[in-house]
Amino acid sequence: MKHYLSGFNRLLSRLVIVAAMAAVTAPAMAHFQMVIPSDDIISAGENRQLNVDLFFTHPFEGMGLNMKKPKRFGVWVAGKETNLIDTLQKSRYIDRVGETLSAYSTQYKIRKPGDHLFFVQPQPYWEAAEERFIIHYTKAVVNAFGMEEGWDHELGLTVEIVPLTRPYGLWTNNLFRGIVKHNGAPVPFARVEVEYYNDKGEVQPPADPFITQTIKADANGVFAYTMPKSGWWGFAALVESSETMVHEGKDYPVELGGLLWLKTYDMER
Repeated sequence: MKHYLSGFNRLLSRLVIVAAMAAVTAPAMAHFQMVIPSDDIISAGENRQLNVDLFFTHPFEGMGLNMKKPKRFGVWVAGKETNLIDTLQKSRYIDRVGETLSAYSTQYKIRKPGDHLFFVQPQPYWEAAEERFIIHYTKAVVNAFGMEEGWDHELGLTVEIVPLTRPYGLWTNNLFRGIVKHNGAPVPFARVEVEYYNDKGEVQPPADPFITQTIKADANGVFAYTMPKSGWWGFAALVESSETMVHEGKDYPVELGGLLWLKTYDMER
């Protein structure tokens, strides 16, 4: 009996060690704040009513996170910024693993020609697994009625991706370029994560590194990426804040992100 218990204890110890190693070596899933409009280009004669969905998730894997009401949400068009925070309605959705999660949405009627820059500043999100807070300043651009003006406008977000390529009217395999800015200044060698919004789960990665693509910007904060599939793509420029935030009486680091969502289309033959 003693021999049996000794062998069992050794086996249990090995299983605990293996589990601990797996937890340490498992890749961290990338968090993405989402701002997804129902369309990215409104042409003359089309429905001018947009649905804009806001949620927080791992877009490739489809595992969602609960989202609190944002601190700030609005749209910039034709040189004017409009506060839309009071238009948000709380919603619920079920992610691909069956969890029911909180999100927000709104309806917005397009009235002016030109580029509409929708943006959100969410509440800080406490990520217990990484022991840090996450704040992702996120935007998406909708073009209206063929007037292509404003897509490269800087909103002055704490961290922001400023497009160097027009972020709409993109074919699959187009090259997108942007510059990462923090407090208005370019961020040399910034880390940029890229994920495909795999909402239907139709894309199965052959290995974990295929889920989140990682780019390092150059010395001027400029990065580039070619999108290989049609659909929504998220770019997340990540910067460590110089300030900390308190959770349960202890200071923790803050991850700041500047996110941009854009859509690509297959060229029909």
